[in-house]
Amino acid sequence: MNQRLNEYIGIINRRLSELVPECDFGEDIVHEAMKYSLSIGGKRIRPVLVLEFCRICGGSIEDAVDFACALEMVHTYSLIHDDLPCMDDDELRRGMPACHVKFGEAYALLAGDGLLTRAFGVLANSSVSRKNPTVAVNAVSALSYLSGCNGMIGGQVIDLVNESKEATIEVLETLDRLKTGALIRCSAVLGCLCAGADGEKTAACVKFAEKIGHAFQVVDDILDVVGNEQELGKPIGSDADNNKSTYVALLGLEKSKELAVALTDEAIEAIGYFGEEAEFLKDLAVKLTKRSN
Repeated sequence: MNQRLNEYIGIINRRLSELVPECDFGEDIVHEAMKYSLSIGGKRIRPVLVLEFCRICGGSIEDAVDFACALEMVHTYSLIHDDLPCMDDDELRRGMPACHVKFGEAYALLAGDGLLTRAFGVLANSSVSRKNPTVAVNAVSALSYLSGCNGMIGGQVIDLVNESKEATIEVLETLDRLKTGALIRCSAVLGCLCAGADGEKTAACVKFAEKIGHAFQVVDDILDVVGNEQELGKPIGSDADNNKSTYVALLGLEKSKELAVALTDEAIEAIGYFGEEAEFLKDLAVKLTKRSN
């Protein structure tokens, strides 16, 4: 499992470095900020899933790489904007200075915008899109919907509206389904589109993505209580300090751990449709539940 994961991450990182071009007209600071934020990039879970969903549905990894990188660009833009003083006001991202700390707020804002707009160009100009324009249209539509007000941005709005409030578990689940889960769900949609997967395969992949997306956020909430600051690359306890509603706050630590395991089991059951071919995804689901950062 680790070998394939590392191979995928290597493929993604190399392609990301190619997709942010060198500049010609003095705009180098924005390109530098874009590359910086991509380079401190974490686990690459979303693009890895794009590649694996494509593979498991019988598609070509080479066809899926640009789709995977486009999704990671959107994810990275969201993190840049998330860290800004007008949003979460975080100074660290994965143990490194946040983009606005290193480059200033204006350039961080533009770097996020640059990654967002670049992502759609990458989708439209990918090899699979050129071969099949219908796939390109569907991919652009899916990414724009799931990253927009009906997806990730909508989740961020719910998060802002409920700051310093005691949200219900229903509100929290909706927030996380959109803010965290939408782009993970998008990884399934994009991977399946690349492979030309039928409805049954796509449904299995999307359900898996939905369950691990939910579990991912539950584990994030747990780690904010019991995690190691060195491994997380950010201070722990910030959720409680900000009176933020989390699974731990609403359900307690032990029930939150039980929920994460239950969601992981449901994800594994969903992907069982693919039999032995699903071993990588099953192992990844367990790895995410047991992660320490």
